[in-house]
Amino acid sequence: MAKQVQQFDELGSGKAKSVANYIVDRLAAEGIEHCFGVAGDYVFPICDAVDSSSKIKWIGCANELNASYAADGYARIRGAAMLVTTYGVGELSAMNGVMGAKAERSLVFHVVGMPSYQHQRVHKITHHTLGDGVFGNFVELSASAACCHAVINPANCVVEMERIIAEARRNNQPAYIAVPSDYAQTPVVPADVKPIVLRSNEAALQKAMAVITERISTSKSIVAFPAFTISRLGLQNKAQKAIEALGCPFVTTLMEKCIFGEGHPQFAGMYAGAQSAPRVRQIVEGADLVLDLGGVNLNDITTAAHSGKIDLSRFITIGLEDVRVGDQVIPNVRLDDILSGLAKLKPSTAPYKVKPEGLAPVNGNASDKITMAALYPRYAAFLRAGDTVVLETGSSSLGVTPTIMPDGVRVEAQVLWGSIGWATPSAFGIALADPSRRTILITGEGSHQLTANDIGAMGRFGANVIVFVLNNSGYLIERALEENPDWTYNDLAPWNYAELPKALGCKNWHTARVATLGELDEAMKAARASKTGAYIEIIGGKMDMPPALAFAHGQLKAMYGDTP
Repeated sequence: MAKQVQQFDELGSGKAKSVANYIVDRLAAEGIEHCFGVAGDYVFPICDAVDSSSKIKWIGCANELNASYAADGYARIRGAAMLVTTYGVGELSAMNGVMGAKAERSLVFHVVGMPSYQHQRVHKITHHTLGDGVFGNFVELSASAACCHAVINPANCVVEMERIIAEARRNNQPAYIAVPSDYAQTPVVPADVKPIVLRSNEAALQKAMAVITERISTSKSIVAFPAFTISRLGLQNKAQKAIEALGCPFVTTLMEKCIFGEGHPQFAGMYAGAQSAPRVRQIVEGADLVLDLGGVNLNDITTAAHSGKIDLSRFITIGLEDVRVGDQVIPNVRLDDILSGLAKLKPSTAPYKVKPEGLAPVNGNASDKITMAALYPRYAAFLRAGDTVVLETGSSSLGVTPTIMPDGVRVEAQVLWGSIGWATPSAFGIALADPSRRTILITGEGSHQLTANDIGAMGRFGANVIVFVLNNSGYLIERALEENPDWTYNDLAPWNYAELPKALGCKNWHTARVATLGELDEAMKAARASKTGAYIEIIGGKMDMPPALAFAHGQLKAMYGDTP
């Protein structure tokens, strides 16, 4: 924060900045170095400010939806991202991606250029509107995808930017910033304001720690559930220290895959309702106390169609801003402060320890066709410390996540919102956010067809992603989630996937189309050795699905209810 305050002070030096330049510089002070977006005339002043900035680089995407997905991925790694779109047509195209970031608590600052205040004042009929002279039609829509919003003018710019940055940080969700095009070019009116530092109320913090400590001392069995929000806020080290101090086992759901190394001796396994290993299910469902660190999301996917038997009365939920114990809520308490307090506790018994599971064996002959049983262990064996693997919604995430991963691998998936197509642009944003790690995209062809055009952006901006695309003749996730898998609407146009990188301008990428295990093994070796991006099309069976997806196919009534 000290660095951010120093950067903030620098914003006020020299001559008055334009509103556009002020917004760009202020967001750069939040650690953002790339801006994802699509240009448009109403947002040109913001685009100009980004393009002329020495702090933030413009990253043009194929469309606004892709840009919003890329910003989501970037924010997961960096803690915040910047997305720029034009009024109406642009911001509405981005809304699905921004809403997904809201659902999964990824902080995206969505900056939208509006028609000029002069035109708004006289209700002029302009393009990208409904032709009614009303210019507030879309503000409420875009604001609903955010946790806070502001319409910026020169007089309120400094104050409003601090308010929305603080609120976005408080909730770790998107903020919507609308700027009329003429105001964007006008100098800001200075204001004496400093960044808002988020802190716990000290009395509330002491009360919360006393309640938590008392429950811990009277519980015979405890399990920790570190939530996905831990990684969004960059609190992995603090959370791990807290769990180690408690000495209790911890579990994860699909949303928290590899939040800590799965070789940790206190890692009991992944919880997924009835799909859990019996030992894991007993640890979670039989615990006297479930310590929910960050607000775990027990949705139909993470619980395998709500097939578990979890007693929520045994939970202590430590949220981003409060602690809940039964019906008692203690507000104004920050998650990171509670984690620091937990790390000072001493375990009352010997710490839980289990021998880490090894990687699944890689089986099959070189001439064998590729099956899911042989594919997913190969993915795990391919990954290494320093990789970030991005999993598409559907069979990819449900197939990969039950597999033990090497320590040092980071996993990102959009489990709750579940918008197919998210993973390809998100992998692009993730690769730019941390180029020191290798980004691996694992996706199916159905999802990939929605957003594959940003493979071109990967090549343009040097994001050397390794892409695995499973070609199994249609939407496998859709086939699995209904009684009849053969409806024609689950079929797809048969693309020549391995030819996409060349067509989209990716120079010197390694590409391959593989149908046997031997071809796959060779392609994986070449992809790992490649100094540029790599793209591998994998031919799979039309109805060959991983066990978790096959289980879901048998739980349709539990997921969707009985047919009337």
